[in-house]
Amino acid sequence: MLNDYEKKHLRMLRRQAPGCTLFLKRNHDFPLKSPCEIALFGSGARHTVYGGTGSGEVNTRFNVSIEKGLEKAGFSIATTPWLDAYDAIIKSARRKFVADVKRRMRSAGPLGGMAAMGSVMPEPEYEIGLDSDAEVAIYVLARNSGEGSDRNAVKGDILLTDTEIRDIRELSERYRRFMLVLNVGGPVDLSPVSDIKNILLLSQLGACTGVVFSDILLGAQNPSGKLTTTWAAWQDYPDMGTFGERDDTWYDDGIYVGYRYFDSVSKKALFPFGHGLSYTEFRYGDPKVTVKGTKVAVTLSVKNAGRFTGREVMQLYVSKPHGKLDQPYQVLAAYAKTGDIEPGKSENVSIRFDFTSLASYDQESEAYILEAGDYILRAGTDSRNTGVCGIIRLDADAVVRQVKNLCGNPHITDWKPGRKRRVSVPTDAQVFEIKAGDIPTEKVTYRVRQTIDPIIDSLTDESLAYLAVGAFKGSGALSSVIGNAGFSVAGAAGQSYLGLEEQGIPSIVMADGPAGLRLARDYVQDGSVATPIGNTIPESIAEFLPAPAAGALDMKDKATTVLNSGRIRHQYATSIPIGTAIAQSWDVDLAETCGDIVGDEMVRFGVDLWLAPALNIHRDIRCGRNFEYYSEDPLISGTMAAAVTKGVQSHKGCGVTIKHYAANNQETNRYNNNSIVSERALREIYLKGFEICVKEAAPKSVMTSYNLLNGVHTSEHRGLIFDILRGEFGFKGVVMTDWIVVGGTLDKTSLHRAPLAELIAAAGSELVMPGCETDVERILDGLIDGSLSRDQLKKNATRVYNLAKELKEKE
Repeated sequence: MLNDYEKKHLRMLRRQAPGCTLFLKRNHDFPLKSPCEIALFGSGARHTVYGGTGSGEVNTRFNVSIEKGLEKAGFSIATTPWLDAYDAIIKSARRKFVADVKRRMRSAGPLGGMAAMGSVMPEPEYEIGLDSDAEVAIYVLARNSGEGSDRNAVKGDILLTDTEIRDIRELSERYRRFMLVLNVGGPVDLSPVSDIKNILLLSQLGACTGVVFSDILLGAQNPSGKLTTTWAAWQDYPDMGTFGERDDTWYDDGIYVGYRYFDSVSKKALFPFGHGLSYTEFRYGDPKVTVKGTKVAVTLSVKNAGRFTGREVMQLYVSKPHGKLDQPYQVLAAYAKTGDIEPGKSENVSIRFDFTSLASYDQESEAYILEAGDYILRAGTDSRNTGVCGIIRLDADAVVRQVKNLCGNPHITDWKPGRKRRVSVPTDAQVFEIKAGDIPTEKVTYRVRQTIDPIIDSLTDESLAYLAVGAFKGSGALSSVIGNAGFSVAGAAGQSYLGLEEQGIPSIVMADGPAGLRLARDYVQDGSVATPIGNTIPESIAEFLPAPAAGALDMKDKATTVLNSGRIRHQYATSIPIGTAIAQSWDVDLAETCGDIVGDEMVRFGVDLWLAPALNIHRDIRCGRNFEYYSEDPLISGTMAAAVTKGVQSHKGCGVTIKHYAANNQETNRYNNNSIVSERALREIYLKGFEICVKEAAPKSVMTSYNLLNGVHTSEHRGLIFDILRGEFGFKGVVMTDWIVVGGTLDKTSLHRAPLAELIAAAGSELVMPGCETDVERILDGLIDGSLSRDQLKKNATRVYNLAKELKEKE
């Protein structure tokens, strides 16, 4: 029987999750008036994907597939024989795939276990007849991806299989009412079926995915989302820069990521950034622009001209002047979503932003600047459907913030388009003047003060060293690397050092994310230790492990020894929509609701820090973890992460860990890959979302990424951690590493070495997670050889202590 909190959280998600979905195309064949007999096909019909693999997996009590959701809603499935036949095909293909992965694992040597992470089987080809007497047909196309592996431009992954193309086209011709449903976490190349009349991007909505779809199909809910990543034919995506390289990845694409590229070179996408349709239509009034100081507002009326209650998203883009700095055609400056608008009714929408937020980074002057000229405001419903609504004219160059180049000289030349789309402006466009002299210059001093707490000051070097690493198990096993290093909460990803609790320094308990809390469903309590029952590693990894390794990680035998000491207990966490789906809502209230659900469950289960949200940029659609991330645009990424953060941290004693800081945009050799990025691209694209989240929501913790940045591991990068994060963004919390174990995550054939604990601490990062004895020894050696000062170590420890005290004050 469901607990009351589970019922409440599922009701909340069922009500709001349709806002994460959108029609890429539609006519007026849907919604259906009532349940009926339906022909259901496709890989996602019965094998619905609720979220990606790896840290994003949630051990929820149950999930509702699309098939089950339709049956619960009263539909009769006419194609059960097809679904049964597909089951047999997928089962056979899966056996072969798992065997192949195991062979690759054996050939990979000691790190073979890590090679299985994120391994996703491409959709197989098959021959099954499409016979049915139903009048309505649904084809559910599903794709999965996950932590540890990247996607590929092959059939069954980014590309459609021959079977899928054939069946989708045949169903479209055979049935008067046909809908293609995309149960995917990222773009697929729909060019072979782009003429299908009804295409719903359902995405991956967690436990309630199937229920939400049935609500949409019957018109009980209306999609209202918009794309946060450009969907194009595979061959039309840009090929500047590199992706998936083993050692060094070159970000030659600079600031031309996503729509910034497509819009600037006038390359047509299948579905542009910001695109999304619902069951209704809207009409728009003339925008009115007001400028007060540097505060800009664009207000317009939105009228529902259709037959269904719905919501609309208004987007505001700005074309910047081309001066010293090259600029893309336009950038998203602000957005706003209406409430529910009934047919025939209107709502006034106000889109607001600060003019100084448009500043670009000039590497030569080491400053964020606004160049003199015309800033053209464009309001619309996606990046390709906008109209000029005003011009802001700046009389001279202005320095918004004076900083320093801190991320190294990568000797990279950012790509610039040879021929750009022309910026045209109506002659009657209203002009608003801002004087550069009225824009103050912020001068960052980089003075970050941290008073050492007396309790920390009294600790021995050894205690300080242990406090700088996680409460590791043994010497650092595979289970610790993949997020099972906790003691106090069963299945928790990890926690800080336990050995100083008698001296008043509590341990911080951390649970993985970002689609909900990943904890053990069942466990037994033995004193202060919670022992999971069953396998605690992600299901997507367990099936690939050889018997000895799987046995070592299975907790059944260990739990049996303590069963007599207490009853079996349960932790049923709620699976929320994936990050990309949350962002597709363009609704910060929805994002905050998702955070609120997680925060409530953190209090219930005794979790202090949630290892989420993740807000890396969708630089390339092949990144295996894009489903966890929000967008190709840093404004969307930052505001969504901030909203989720506010939701979680509205619960006393609960904090988030925003990740992965920074330039973590591929999974290939993720532990030791070097991202080579210009200072401008880094600051305008890859760091801006983190800056927005820190300034708007004050997250309690930040997790660095595995990769190197311009030759330095991000976890060892003092310029990135101490100067930019703390000195420029004003971050006050704790910085931790991603889950690394020396010897467990380093491929000896990699060009770049593994991160070192003493250098991590010296950079101002407080915690090496999940930690191992070697990390402690290196920190102690660093104190002796001078690579790490005791003063820095005490400041790090003080931040850990202060956060631990704060988070233990639960509701």
